[in-house]
Amino acid sequence: MSRPPDMARPFGGADGFRVPSRGAPATGVVAGATMVWVAQADFYVTANPTEVLSTILGSCIAVCIHDPVAACGGMNHFLLPDAPIPTDGLPSIELRYGSYSIERLINAVLSRGGRRDRLEVKVFGGSNVLGTTNIGHHNADFVEAYLEKEGLPIVARDLRGNAPRRIHYYPTTGLAKMARPRESLAAMIFDAENQRRTRRPAPATTTDVEIFAPSPRAPRRAPGSEAP
Repeated sequence: MSRPPDMARPFGGADGFRVPSRGAPATGVVAGATMVWVAQADFYVTANPTEVLSTILGSCIAVCIHDPVAACGGMNHFLLPDAPIPTDGLPSIELRYGSYSIERLINAVLSRGGRRDRLEVKVFGGSNVLGTTNIGHHNADFVEAYLEKEGLPIVARDLRGNAPRRIHYYPTTGLAKMARPRESLAAMIFDAENQRRTRRPAPATTTDVEIFAPSPRAPRRAPGSEAP
């Protein structure tokens, strides 16, 4: 079976990924680039050509959208298709769900000069990590159906399977690079996603700990934010 056009390309490193250190770029990342970590239940949109978006996926989905004329784009990272219960309008909860997260991502790109008829969409993830549930493949079915309904063709995809994925996305050019992490990380990814799917907002006095925290080089920002 042939690959879709403009398929994500693998990048180097022992496990396909290296964190920049002492000013050296990660393998496959241009010198001087700023890595922006897109965490679970989050999205990020930018027109800054020096920013590279990065995430790691198990059963979750990342939708990457780029407008080649406006030279801007972004990525989201959602955990489930739709909210099974009321979310009370809290972005920290609503962004877990693809139906809300994708809409926010599209609108953010359009607000920066993008046009729906020019949007290039690439999607990744939806793995049934450890083969214990079918959540990943259900997410993959959802994102394909959702984008078809919205009239947004997918120009490249890497979905389903049983292995996690690492993604680097260059939002101003639309280039996506994908690699497979070490198999030893699969259990950690599964546990982190499972906890996030069921987590409710904690009291203000509680400190939450995210397993997949951004690297020290990644800028701190509010969930669902855009570049200045």
